Amino acid sequence: MKNIAQQLRSIIATVEPQLSRMKHNDMRVKANPHEWSKKEILGHLIDSAANNHQRFVRAVNKGATQFPSYDQDEWVRIQRYNERPWPSLVALWSAYNNHVSHVIECIPKDAESSPCNIGKEEPVPLDFVIKDYLRHLGHHLKDILGEKI
Repeated sequence: MKNIAQQLRSIIATVEPQLSRMKHNDMRVKANPHEWSKKEILGHLIDSAANNHQRFVRAVNKGATQFPSYDQDEWVRIQRYNERPWPSLVALWSAYNNHVSHVIECIPKDAESSPCNIGKEEPVPLDFVIKDYLRHLGHHLKDILGEKI
């Protein structure tokens, strides 16, 4: 898990300056009404950090192996990320992911196989959920930056 935590910290170190340099007004533009703006995509990544943070800790604690799915569109709509200042979103995304990297690094080896049931999907081991978190993060950062991370 230390390697994955380091990968996450490396992504943050690379991407945060790029996000910070982006023009704030451009971040709220939507290509069409049914797509998210870059602010909303970054907000979704904050929501993903929040949801996965709980999954990681609870799976290690074995306090819950059944996790709810979440309606990402509703979360983004309810929180109105387009109304938030871009620098605040970037700072929150960075801080939360730095904490998530710390949590990942603290996961004991024997907890990596803890089963996680997310929504109605088949159970998967915690290490799969963690690796998928990084994949998901890279996918959406590419949507924001226009390049592969």
